[in-house]
Amino acid sequence: MIHKFIFDDLRIILDVGSGSVHVVDALAWEAIALKEEGFSWEKIEDRLKKKYLPEEIKAFWSEFTMLLEKGLLFSKEKEPIDPFYSYEPVVKALCLHVAHACNLSCRYCFAGQGKFSGEEALMSKETGYAAVDFLLAKSAHRKNVEIDFFGGEPLLNFQVIKAITEYGEKQALIKGKKIKFTLTTNGVLLEGEVADYFQKKKFSVVLSLDGRREINDFMRPFYNGRGSFSKVYPNLLTFVRDRNQRDYFIRGTYTRGNLDFSKDVEFLLEKGFKHISLEPVIGDPADSYTLKEEDIPFLMQEYEKLTRLYLQKKVAGDPFTFFHFNIDLEGGPCLNKRIKGCGAGTEYLAVTPTGDLYPCHQFVDKDTFKIGRLGGELNQNIVELFAGANIYSKKDCLTCWAKFYCGGGCHAASYNFYGDIKRSDKMTCLLEKKKIECALYIKAKELEAGSERLEVGRGGRGSVK
Repeated sequence: MIHKFIFDDLRIILDVGSGSVHVVDALAWEAIALKEEGFSWEKIEDRLKKKYLPEEIKAFWSEFTMLLEKGLLFSKEKEPIDPFYSYEPVVKALCLHVAHACNLSCRYCFAGQGKFSGEEALMSKETGYAAVDFLLAKSAHRKNVEIDFFGGEPLLNFQVIKAITEYGEKQALIKGKKIKFTLTTNGVLLEGEVADYFQKKKFSVVLSLDGRREINDFMRPFYNGRGSFSKVYPNLLTFVRDRNQRDYFIRGTYTRGNLDFSKDVEFLLEKGFKHISLEPVIGDPADSYTLKEEDIPFLMQEYEKLTRLYLQKKVAGDPFTFFHFNIDLEGGPCLNKRIKGCGAGTEYLAVTPTGDLYPCHQFVDKDTFKIGRLGGELNQNIVELFAGANIYSKKDCLTCWAKFYCGGGCHAASYNFYGDIKRSDKMTCLLEKKKIECALYIKAKELEAGSERLEVGRGGRGSVK
């Protein structure tokens, strides 16, 4: 399988099976398109002779044949493989819901303004300790594991976060392991000794801010309706400057209220943030902010604008990171990641304040998906359900060119739309494909700037010119 697209000045062809990316000229583009349509080599050559010089055709055939022989173009995909889970999961990360409570009232919150479907609750340090013990025991041979403090707003339970962190460090050292700690916060309380603690402990952080003041304040108000930007922005900016712009992402969203989201990225850059992630909100169709299928063409243009901005900034010596443009063509993620995407329900679990376990933070309080409790046995039926959700079990993924980059998408999004984690949402897929095309174009431009001939793809060169 191949995928062809044109972005500004480049004609790009992705060979899906090998992962090789080829930047081609007009002759190669036409010839490869004819081959994809099923034309014989003789008929392709007859057509080319009408438009191109013999020496041009000869040069193309020479390189084209070499790429075919090396399996870098029209390669045969490997047979579907089992995701090799023994169904006794090796857990490498926990999402600790230390607070089912929040100090903001975000309109699009999937977690019921932090409470999910229950009452406000804070995790005790004893439950946190049990979670640490569970992770260290269930991570088996893994030396490096992760704990993400999540909510609601986790900083409402700061003292317990400190206690769990210090207990985790001590226990990991005893077990010969290392825990990486991360924090997802709205930033309202990220100041003073609280901020200093996370700097000292070198947490990786995800900081929530939606971009322009008016966009952020409409979607992310306090409970009294007052916008949160004026409180949150100074805290976040001070925090990222104090850590020299390292180990963080500003995580925002875009809705029908800011379809022109590239302007929000520009705004965040102007305000001093260098590492940005912006996610679409595709929620209940009844909500006025929910994206609609008719918005897709405009959103595609926004990703293209953002791509050009990314390259302009890099050329000007003022680069930034956009999470969805990060792509590794040479090594890439491990095989497991390529066929499954995330490890929800197997490698990754969420822990509620009371110690219940769910496949991930977006399944919390969906009782059908309760996978167990700390100190108890896991529900093997749920483990096996998530272990078997991959690009080979999702019908829509089988013929999709982007499958090895997205890994089949988000299980929670599939369930929320279709009640089935093995389905794929059309709008989400279209946006994901566009982001991947933009990332491939950026990579091609970066490599082109460094060499006359692109070195891309797993295993070899990738240009046909």
